[in-house]
Amino acid sequence: MPPTAALPVLYSFRRCPYAMRARLALLVSGQAVEHREVELKNKPSEMLRSSPKATVPVLVLNDGVVLEQSLDIMLWALDRQDPELWMPPDAARRTDAKALIAANDGEFKYHLDRYKYPHRYGLSDGVVHRELAREFLNGLQQRLTRTAFLNGAHFGLADAAIAPFVRQFAHTDKAWFAAQPWRQLAQWLSNFEASPRFVGVMEKHPVWPGVVQGEC
Repeated sequence: MPPTAALPVLYSFRRCPYAMRARLALLVSGQAVEHREVELKNKPSEMLRSSPKATVPVLVLNDGVVLEQSLDIMLWALDRQDPELWMPPDAARRTDAKALIAANDGEFKYHLDRYKYPHRYGLSDGVVHRELAREFLNGLQQRLTRTAFLNGAHFGLADAAIAPFVRQFAHTDKAWFAAQPWRQLAQWLSNFEASPRFVGVMEKHPVWPGVVQGEC
């Protein structure tokens, strides 16, 4: 009987939103991986040899190809199998979804980091950046008043790619977030957090051995 083929190796960190969205796409596509949970202050040398950028997630494929960006991992997984039709069905919607994800990963993530971790950036607090992040969240709210999800009538690529970051923002000050006039956005986030797909990717894994300091 031939030996079982090795699985692709995923280096991940449970609470990192980039890693969350990669795991979501791997889960929904049915792609099995060897999950290696990383301790961010003690990253494994095996991961750093594969990806010197030293951030998670990293997916090392069986042929040695290394995917170092979470969105690339998502697209790779969904290209292999997309049973829930996460990829938008036409070019216009794909362009729209990718533009929305780019806005999340760019300006919104910039303000999110400074809101959540102000002292890392020499700030006394993150209130200014919390307010600057409103524009992006207002845009999501407006979308969700028109459609049930960010890119149409069902959960898809944009929702999976963006929800972990909105979750991180909301959890920074839950009472403040709950007081904002974002009813549809708050419900969308609540539904995401209660979904089997999210619960599935938040399963705890033991830390894989590591030796090198770094951060997500």
